Amino acid sequence: MHPPLSELLATAHVVSLPLAVKFRGIWSREIMLFQGLEGWTEFSPFVEYNDDEAVHWLRAAIEFGWQPLPKLHRDEIKVNATVPAVAPDQVAEVLSHFDGCRTAKVKVGEPGQLLSEDVERVREVRRILGPEGRIRVDANAAWNVDEAEHAFHALAEFDLEYVEQPCASLEELAELRERTHYMDVLIAADESIRKAEDPRAVAQAVAADVLVLKAQPLGGISKIVELSEEVTLPIVLSSALESSVGIAMGLYAAAAVKVLDYDCGLGTASLLAGDVTEAPMVAQGGSIAVQRPAVSEDLLERFAASSDTTAWWLERLERCYNLL
Repeated sequence: MHPPLSELLATAHVVSLPLAVKFRGIWSREIMLFQGLEGWTEFSPFVEYNDDEAVHWLRAAIEFGWQPLPKLHRDEIKVNATVPAVAPDQVAEVLSHFDGCRTAKVKVGEPGQLLSEDVERVREVRRILGPEGRIRVDANAAWNVDEAEHAFHALAEFDLEYVEQPCASLEELAELRERTHYMDVLIAADESIRKAEDPRAVAQAVAADVLVLKAQPLGGISKIVELSEEVTLPIVLSSALESSVGIAMGLYAAAAVKVLDYDCGLGTASLLAGDVTEAPMVAQGGSIAVQRPAVSEDLLERFAASSDTTAWWLERLERCYNLL
């Protein structure tokens, strides 16, 4: 049973958190928070997502705030650094915020940028991390198959751990995987999973080597655990540019799955210039402890969204609640 809508509204806060660097084309992240029986929880689908997508995020928020946690298999999670589509001379500054991280995920395929810019960004990450560092890139489905194949060759010298969502469709991913199999570059699926009617379709289509799972878009921690036990491919838990509350949900999801072979993309609170807690969930020695952050009333007030933005989110909440 879900809590009544009135219970969500009673503690709802909408905040607009500034980013330290431009990410996904935005400089601030709008987020709704509630305080449930189990603690603070987050509802933060991106503003462009429709209600049919956003309802999964609400289901996850309610579960994290009102349902007991599942059995946990670890108490800290190794995380990767995340490097937005910045210029090479900004890479060192970005990486400095991810203490002890041995893996970096680098954004590529940014609209308006060239592949040559991606190459130089990745080159700088490799220089800083050294030969033992691990590099994965994320194209957010920016390429068609031909462009992706060309990019694989252009980036081959950097010994990539995997390429995340190089193309949009399962058919494209499967074709690309067949074309580039000889290169031994792994393909990871993200959008193909969280936007699919059946997330298992990626594994069944043999379209990827790694599955990137996110707690909110997939409907919550229990859905993550269920999916992890039904697929045979390795998984990576990742965030969706959330506050430390949303990061905590991802950390608990990562702690609840039995097998975790890769560093997780749950260090993105380091990309925020403001958060809702005085002790943000950021990497220390390459890991983050699995725990809920203490939410600050002062910070909720400092970063409170405008009245118009808050009204928009409250209307969205009601619409999505009616879809549960």
